[in-house]
Amino acid sequence: MRSEAQPLAAPARLLQHSGTLLLVVVSLIGLAAFGYPFLLSRVPQHDPLGAHAADAPLIVGLLVPLLLLLVLAELGTRQASAKLIALLGVLTAMNAVLRLPTGLGDSPTVFFLPILLGYAYGAQFGFLVGALSIFVSAFLIPAGFGPWLPFQMFALGWLGMGAAALRPVQRLGHWPERIILTLYGYVGCLLFGVLINLYFWPLTASGSALDWQPGLGLVETVARYRLFYLATSLAWDTLRGLFTAGLILVLGAPILLTLRRFGARWSWQPIVAIDNGAQPS
Repeated sequence: MRSEAQPLAAPARLLQHSGTLLLVVVSLIGLAAFGYPFLLSRVPQHDPLGAHAADAPLIVGLLVPLLLLLVLAELGTRQASAKLIALLGVLTAMNAVLRLPTGLGDSPTVFFLPILLGYAYGAQFGFLVGALSIFVSAFLIPAGFGPWLPFQMFALGWLGMGAAALRPVQRLGHWPERIILTLYGYVGCLLFGVLINLYFWPLTASGSALDWQPGLGLVETVARYRLFYLATSLAWDTLRGLFTAGLILVLGAPILLTLRRFGARWSWQPIVAIDNGAQPS
């Protein structure tokens, strides 16, 4: 028995694995960018706005080409690649525009769409929309470009990527799915704020007892950062989380229904011709 579709299986698997590998590489770069200041022997910056001013262009220069490769890998795992790239572009632009009502910390409307997309279409798609929409929106908002840009791209990308881990909850039914996604939106926005502060916190030295200092142990570092976060960010992140959770609770179901209907259009399977060796009579 021979299937004519079998030769296509190996390239598809290779593209799928390459996408996963690229996502791992991008995430490792992000973790290194956030984490390396904690390995320094001294604090080199005093101004939070100047943190990562020297290395942020290098990080963006690494990140953007890897995101383009990730787009190609994502296209290779879907049958309707033209429709997919159009959808990715439209949703990225839409989420970039949703960032326009920006405020302290960031716009509260920019988070819910990457979460729903990561949940509907998987980790790679969620990461791409989150990271690329931050990059595109930097052209639209005041102070969009700065050393904070790649860290915002990583953080929102990870928020969309993480939603893919919730995909099994759709088997639980409509309301459990909606409630779990709503809770993820709230908690995810808090974690976004926790992470974003780390782009500058270990690189500032104001003399406060809330600052990080080289040589601190893990327990003391966590204790200082907890106090810093409670004093500077918790109130805003809570409001942002509540807003995002409310959007998911109200709009999540109809948006997911639309996304799933569109996704079904590229999930077709080719007809497999089977040759069992029979001869025509």
